[in-house]
Amino acid sequence: MKDLMGKAAWDYFHNENPKDLQTETSISELDELPVAYLFRDFEEMNDIEQKALELAQGKVLDIGSGAGSHALYLQNEKNLDVLALDISPKCIEVCQLRGVKKAVCENMLDFSGETFNTVLLLMNGTGIFESLEKIDTYLQKLHTLINDNGQILIDSTDILYMFDRDEDGGVYIPAGGYYGELDYVVHYKGESEEPIKWLYLDFETLKNAAENNGFTIEKVMRDEDSYLAKLTKK
Repeated sequence: MKDLMGKAAWDYFHNENPKDLQTETSISELDELPVAYLFRDFEEMNDIEQKALELAQGKVLDIGSGAGSHALYLQNEKNLDVLALDISPKCIEVCQLRGVKKAVCENMLDFSGETFNTVLLLMNGTGIFESLEKIDTYLQKLHTLINDNGQILIDSTDILYMFDRDEDGGVYIPAGGYYGELDYVVHYKGESEEPIKWLYLDFETLKNAAENNGFTIEKVMRDEDSYLAKLTKK
């Protein structure tokens, strides 16, 4: 991993000629991602993010923390005990430089030794599940990370709207797998990451998987094709 997302965050924080990131997927064209977006404050976050942060309580694990915006809000504005977790070394360094008190660079599947009242997975939190084939592995791991009365707050988007439809409203979905399984590529300053597997989930598919892995699930809110879900232990 070249850690291009982390490099962009590092450049922005240190004002070292930062450039916008570029992202693309196997079903979408190149898109600009302003690096400043990684440093947004609460007022600049979308409704789903704000709702999740409002619901967060107790000891919190922020998985995929990026530059630490969610963790900082919970730590500084809600006075919660927060641990930021990300696979990007540079992002974790930026988290620490921004004042996040607890920040760890590690894959969530390898992280252990603590349990939490709230686990956050935001900005298409289901993305890290990679594929339907691996979703049970990730959900079983998440089950071990929350207390008996803990909660997982996770968001995603049903991307069915991105596919073409016929005159009768039927959707042209490529054969050979679930339509939310995508390849995701990040570009920065002329460099490109290797494609990673990234999973968008419709709510019913997440619901079935969650219930099969010992969770009760509730759709907390919906915003067009996106949603925020809360998972708790059965």
